[in-house]
Amino acid sequence: FFFPQAIVTTMPPHVPIEAPAGNVAYGLRKGHKTKQIEKINRPVLKRGHQSKRVKLIHDVVREVAGFAPYERRCMEMLRISKDKRALKFCKVRLGTHARGKRKREELTQVIVAQRKAAAAAKKHHDE
Repeated sequence: FFFPQAIVTTMPPHVPIEAPAGNVAYGLRKGHKTKQIEKINRPVLKRGHQSKRVKLIHDVVREVAGFAPYERRCMEMLRISKDKRALKFCKVRLGTHARGKRKREELTQVIVAQRKAAAAAKKHHDE
């Protein structure tokens, strides 16, 4: 695009755009005067948030059923610091990169929790 030199120099880029002055169709304050709509908290916005009840159910099922064989294999890879390999393995088993990353992170947190529990048990045993 070609802009005449007069327009380029008279419109500095740092001039802020202000609130509309009314039904004006030109200038930095052009547009209709509007008022902001209040945001309504709809139930759909809670989608994806895990409730206490669902978390309890997941924890009970995990405690009773344990880990799937692929999860145990992935945890072994994580224990020997093969994070990238574990991600590739999870990705193949679960279908997408994002699911693989989420599962790897979940299993990493499980290993951390197991180590903390072992350390606490050892400390309790020593006392």
